[in-house]
Amino acid sequence: MTDLHPVRRALISVSDKTGLIELGQALEARGVEILSTGGSAKALRDAGVAVKDVADVTGFPEMMDGRVKTLHPMVHGGLLALRDNDAHVASMEEHGIGAIDLLVVNLYPFEETVAKGADYDTCIENIDIGGPAMIRAAAKNHAFVNVIVDVQDYDALLAELDGNEGQTSYAFRQHQAQIAYARTGAYDAAVSSWMAGALELEAPRRRAFAGELKQTLRYGENSHQKAAFYTDGSNRPGVATATQLQGKELSYNNINDTDAAFELVAEFDPAVSPAVAIIKHANPCGVAQGATLVEAYQKAFDCDRTSAFGGIVALNQPLDAETATKIVEIFTEVVIAPGASDEAKEIFAAKKNLRLLLTDGLPDTRAPLTAYKQVAGGVLVQDKDVGYVGMDDLKVVTEKAPTDEQMKDLLFAWKVAKHVKSNAIVYVKDQATVGVGAGQMSRLDSANVAASKAERMAAELGLDESLAKGSAVASDAFFPFPDGLLEAAAAGGTCVIQPGGSMRDKEVIDAANEAGLAMVFTGMRHFRH
Repeated sequence: MTDLHPVRRALISVSDKTGLIELGQALEARGVEILSTGGSAKALRDAGVAVKDVADVTGFPEMMDGRVKTLHPMVHGGLLALRDNDAHVASMEEHGIGAIDLLVVNLYPFEETVAKGADYDTCIENIDIGGPAMIRAAAKNHAFVNVIVDVQDYDALLAELDGNEGQTSYAFRQHQAQIAYARTGAYDAAVSSWMAGALELEAPRRRAFAGELKQTLRYGENSHQKAAFYTDGSNRPGVATATQLQGKELSYNNINDTDAAFELVAEFDPAVSPAVAIIKHANPCGVAQGATLVEAYQKAFDCDRTSAFGGIVALNQPLDAETATKIVEIFTEVVIAPGASDEAKEIFAAKKNLRLLLTDGLPDTRAPLTAYKQVAGGVLVQDKDVGYVGMDDLKVVTEKAPTDEQMKDLLFAWKVAKHVKSNAIVYVKDQATVGVGAGQMSRLDSANVAASKAERMAAELGLDESLAKGSAVASDAFFPFPDGLLEAAAAGGTCVIQPGGSMRDKEVIDAANEAGLAMVFTGMRHFRH
């Protein structure tokens, strides 16, 4: 096998016409014969590019509304024939099959059709058949055939031809073949995932996963780990779709933490109140609502000033100058917000290492999503936790009922607890976290950690009593014993929100009554591991 092979004949059939004319003109100028189909042929011909219709090569017209046009031996023989195999060459000569050296195909816009909310039949019609078949054929025969499936690779193709006197190298063809197989794999994954949803299959027998490279990362969680960032093709506002205005490239940990921060702050309706979440190692170290964005930031910051250093800040409203001025008082890794004023951007511009991400919206935290987690030998798949609890969903289980103000803080604490690693205990007062206990092996330990943080911050702020005094307390799962509940009460908690459902619920309720606590059950837990 010779490394370099000339490109004399190309077949172009694209749905996305971006760059098509320029490519056709460039290939024609290099002496390449062009075959094409349907709209691609018309666009090229209208631009003055010489094109031969595939129908003239196959001897069959396009039929069945374009469903059948390239599925023919004259096409696939030209793509699959081994140029150094005498039998293959003889078959080509016998049947008049011309070699195709270059295939340029991008597929029917199935993913875009689904994203627009098209009906079932329309989605089915946008499943490409001939395109993937040709792509796979050309990619298999990459020893001789070039296959281009992405518009962004047109320039690389032309540069390759120019650098090799109209030929391409094996390494180039091999690289493009890998891209081609990944594209058809992602396409089939999109179709199968959509169909599983349309059929309401909770656990389809087979699942396919796909992503598109957004960024090669310097390393993963640690410097010895390789990493990359892939997007899933959705338009969900967040770190994957945000525009980065300044600062150095995001790291693996930046992306992970920024996602956690923005998903949390999106729990709070910006039409109701400004909200700020400060995240460190994917756990909130401060979350608050306020009359203004800067007030919300200050309240969140005052929950745990130590942990906030080098953290991620997420806002549910556009960043303003006053809040920007406050944020830059300490080192912050990333700020993510729906938008930012020009004044705020100018303030941040002085901090070259501070990344500013703008999303132009908030994610819908109740929209169904699928979450994946790799384990040895497999992948765990579940619905993303979009569980929501409102006032009407709560059940008062103690003799004392929460006041209206306590109920507001309980619901606030519950939203935050959903985003804290289990076991999670959250203390909240006046719509702001005052203590967060995350990821401990027992609920008692989490209650104790959160209480100690509240005491430490009170001392730092020069207060005489713990920030947790008079607070609402949330637990992401039920208290299996009264000890964690009593620890929260000893820290100053006055009311509690928890799922309930323990065999010892009565024992825990009795302990709450004896301690003078008000307690509500949600009937829903928020484990997060």
